[in-house]
Amino acid sequence: MKKIRLPYKRAFDLMVLITSHLALAPIWLLLWTSIPLLIKLGDGGAVFYSQYRAGKDNKPFLYRKFRTMVEDAENIGSVWTSSNDPRITPVGKFLRKTAMDELPGVLSIWVGDMSLVGPRALPCREQEILEQEIQGFSDRLKVPPGLTGLSQVYNKEDENNLKLRLDTEYIEMMNIALDIKLILLSVKNTLFARWDGREGKNTTD
Repeated sequence: MKKIRLPYKRAFDLMVLITSHLALAPIWLLLWTSIPLLIKLGDGGAVFYSQYRAGKDNKPFLYRKFRTMVEDAENIGSVWTSSNDPRITPVGKFLRKTAMDELPGVLSIWVGDMSLVGPRALPCREQEILEQEIQGFSDRLKVPPGLTGLSQVYNKEDENNLKLRLDTEYIEMMNIALDIKLILLSVKNTLFARWDGREGKNTTD
């Protein structure tokens, strides 16, 4: 793998976040107030789900997302989700289809644990297992994980070997134009609720 250069990443992330928050402040306010309210009204449980994820160079960081499943879902039934998984709450189904459950991940970008675009941040244990099963899987952690990315957009079934290939391809050709393209495709998927690849993921995801 070629030498990785990330001179634009942090500045680009902050520029996009600041610009979008200023330009779309009412929308951000609506999302940050309505989603927690809907989750609370749904079952009265916790609004957020927190979990340690594998970051750049395998450094763990605390990742937060809006809860989409019943509490303690990882201790109930299968570890893989499906479209009719009874552990997914009604509000959670909508959040997963639009990927709005990942909105709190913006906080991880603000503090520098993540980037807007990059490989998906996997739970630490899942990352460890896949490194043992798939040669070179740790290579995807040579850059900060992203809220969206090449694999997130195009690997609909979340297949692990394809995940590694797409993440590696992204690292090799990483540039601002590609990041903008992936961000726009992700926004489109959210607006039209096309994040169909959310099925089949580990219950802790």
